[in-house]
Amino acid sequence: MLNKPPTIKDIARQLNISVSTVSRAIRNASDVSAETKKTVMALVEELNYQPNQLALNLRSKQTHTIGVIVPNLDYVLSMMVRGIDEVALEAGYTVIICQSNESYGREILNARRLLDRGVDGFIVSVSSETNSFDHFKKIQEKNIPMVVFDRVASQLKAPSVRIDNTGGGFMATEHLIEQGYKRIAVLAGPQNLEISNSRLDGYKNALKKHKIKIDPSLIIHCDFNQDYAFFATEELLSLKKRPDAIFTISDRMALGAMLAIKKKGLQMPNDIGLIGFNDEPVLNLLTPSISSIEQPSFEVGKLAAKLFIETMHNMDNIDLSERIIKTKLIARESSLKINAKKLK
Repeated sequence: MLNKPPTIKDIARQLNISVSTVSRAIRNASDVSAETKKTVMALVEELNYQPNQLALNLRSKQTHTIGVIVPNLDYVLSMMVRGIDEVALEAGYTVIICQSNESYGREILNARRLLDRGVDGFIVSVSSETNSFDHFKKIQEKNIPMVVFDRVASQLKAPSVRIDNTGGGFMATEHLIEQGYKRIAVLAGPQNLEISNSRLDGYKNALKKHKIKIDPSLIIHCDFNQDYAFFATEELLSLKKRPDAIFTISDRMALGAMLAIKKKGLQMPNDIGLIGFNDEPVLNLLTPSISSIEQPSFEVGKLAAKLFIETMHNMDNIDLSERIIKTKLIARESSLKINAKKLK
């Protein structure tokens, strides 16, 4: 027969003190003497006593769990989740991760299931299908803390953290212009996502700054998907006046664009330039290596978790300000047209 795990009553019985004294000693209460605390904790260690976490949770009305909902676990979001988990672990929280797989319906289902699990609150990055935010607003109406990260939504009044998407889009496009490219296309994401529109705004701002006319035929909206980007690039390359450079607002899209460019027999960077967004490690391993905009994904996740914990402990005075983290240009062979000419 297996021995039953020790209880707080067993400790009290062995030490001939009350259960409440043992409980207060374990919680390091100030009204228990140092000698009693030492004696109690020594026996706790000897018996390998573990507090009943469920009972503690019911008493405090907290489970010390955070529900994290993400569209997927690609490189960028997985790095952000790692940042969330690191801060959460240090603060005594457990993270439960759900993927919406870019599905609005699945996002709603994930939110309901996490609520049923009794999570203390949510850290959310919305799906590409999400046009209505009622499911999240209903959670907020229950006074449950929520932080939005990466793919933020202005419709949600919640603390948020994201990168400077407009600045990153501007940086990528201006880099191509400075390398001598004139007819620059963009593979933008879904039009309902603020992250897509912000990066597209950055592209347009750079063209305006350098007095390059915006050509609607060079702007294609498609999902954050390699296959969609491949076909969109084929469409661009079939134009009578094809682009001489392409900015894709994600690296997955850049991979699809690269495959279409190679299929067409064009050489990067002299025939056409290419730059992505996110700076995933694989880009440096390709031939040619692909330029991108680096975002500090791990830091975004850490900051999102810190904001959550601050919100959790200050629900009466929530700071709704948006935190924005700067990006960085990583220029590689696919867009360095000037350098390529010098090497010839």
